Amino acid sequence: MRRAVLLAACLVAALPGLVLPAVILPAAAQSRPKPAAKPPETKPADKEASAPPPPPDTPAPYDRDLLRLSEIIGSLSFLRELCGTADAPEWPARMKALLDAEGTSPGRRDRLAGAYNRGYGGYAVTYRVCTPSAVEAATRYIAEGERLSATLANRFGG
Repeated sequence: MRRAVLLAACLVAALPGLVLPAVILPAAAQSRPKPAAKPPETKPADKEASAPPPPPDTPAPYDRDLLRLSEIIGSLSFLRELCGTADAPEWPARMKALLDAEGTSPGRRDRLAGAYNRGYGGYAVTYRVCTPSAVEAATRYIAEGERLSATLANRFGG
């Protein structure tokens, strides 16, 4: 959970500079505990004593914020490409990183991708050319994404 929130925070925290810090992702990966080695044989009593696995699609307390972040990234993917900004290819890549980190089950992955598609599609049906209002919308999304990222990092990222 902590790694994914840090990744989400990094995805949007880099908005003004539009470059993901390469140092943060490996550091987050190093902080994960290594899985314990499986014993060669397990007794039936050991299997019964182990706790049952959690349900595969249990919502995390920060899911609502991640869904909004996915929608913002989708909107920015469309708007930045439409306006021909240099960072346009970064937005789909950021969503892929978010899906890789948080798409732990097919249902969760579908919800995150659906939010991205809503953000992207909402502007795709409205805008055909870059206008001042499209630029303003992208600017506002960047600001909202920064605030959301900071909130996620402060509440869940430690």
